[in-house]
Amino acid sequence: MSPSGLLNDLYISFWIPAAVLTVALAIKLPSIVKLWKDPLLRAVGGLLVLACGVFVFAAPPTIAWTNRVTGVPNISAPLVYSLLTAFCGSCLLLIAAWRNGISDRSAATRRVTRWVVIVYSGVIIALWVLFALADVHEERRQDLDTYYATTAFIREEILLYLLAHTVACLITAKLIWNWVRTDGLDVWLRGGLKCLGVGYAMNLVFDAAKLTAVVARWTGHDLDWLSTNLAPPVACLSAILIAVGFILPHGGQYLRRRARTRLSHWRLRSLYLLTRAVGGDRVPFELRATPELRLTRRETFIRDELLHLARFIDEDLSRRAYDTAVGLGHEADRAKSIAHVVTIQDAIETKGRARKDGATAPLNSPDIENLLEEIEAVSRALRHTDDIRAVRELAAAAAESVPAA
Repeated sequence: MSPSGLLNDLYISFWIPAAVLTVALAIKLPSIVKLWKDPLLRAVGGLLVLACGVFVFAAPPTIAWTNRVTGVPNISAPLVYSLLTAFCGSCLLLIAAWRNGISDRSAATRRVTRWVVIVYSGVIIALWVLFALADVHEERRQDLDTYYATTAFIREEILLYLLAHTVACLITAKLIWNWVRTDGLDVWLRGGLKCLGVGYAMNLVFDAAKLTAVVARWTGHDLDWLSTNLAPPVACLSAILIAVGFILPHGGQYLRRRARTRLSHWRLRSLYLLTRAVGGDRVPFELRATPELRLTRRETFIRDELLHLARFIDEDLSRRAYDTAVGLGHEADRAKSIAHVVTIQDAIETKGRARKDGATAPLNSPDIENLLEEIEAVSRALRHTDDIRAVRELAAAAAESVPAA
């Protein structure tokens, strides 16, 4: 493979984590803007922006562009190191917000936040000072860390950014894994935390590879492949896991809510079709309506139609149907749902006969609050036609066998 082909294979991987991190930021952005005063969300937003910036400016084409535009060879080095150091500070700020809770404003929290900002800002300033003092006139796009590992001032700069990154990732990974073991976490949150924990642990592999290659140069050995071939893909995979860790709780909970909404909408179909027979109306269809709105409209339609049927509901039939269903071996909840179905079907038929004969509706007003609260269970019961038919027939037979007063 030609050197240019090898370079393309290397730097294209930097855009994959950048894209995934951008997606994570786009998902989080509405919440960040809406709840800007929340320190936790601000830390998440800053972390994602900085992580994305690291991979954008660490890509070899961007490195070449930055060096060319500024006219300063290797100026991309302190820029990328600064972004990475700021990312480390964001990680620690995020952990401080998580550890003490969103609403915590204690002096200890403010003190930790202040020290993180001061220390990591100082590290960034030191990186630029050391770069200004170093003699790094030969441009290196991929192997600067090892090529200049023994050069005065740039050597200290490389060591400084790696140590700052290692400390932050070590603390962050430890606290995240402690949180994973907490009881009562949502499955999506736990999964997201595991991805974050693995992602930050892999950052430690990145640091170990870089430090080993640099120290090897100090001792006269050549382990540059650890820095140029192993560390970059490890960093990319780490960033993807961190992005997934932020996406998973939000995306998973969103998909679960949507799935539950669509499932509830589908489960109400049977009862919806049955109650449509009362007046012949239907819920108006809107192409752009959200699943939640469609569910709300279907529930409202069903309850309205059941209220119109209330005067025609036979409470005696409801009790007989329930006793019959229990006698056939159905559990209490299932028997109650079947009894509701039987009474609804009977009420629809009674209302139809009254309309045909021109009779007035009865004045009775039975309590149907329980029925209105259990429309999904009633709709599910409608699918068991054989059970309903058996209960109706036996309940009718039981009514006929009762002697007239």
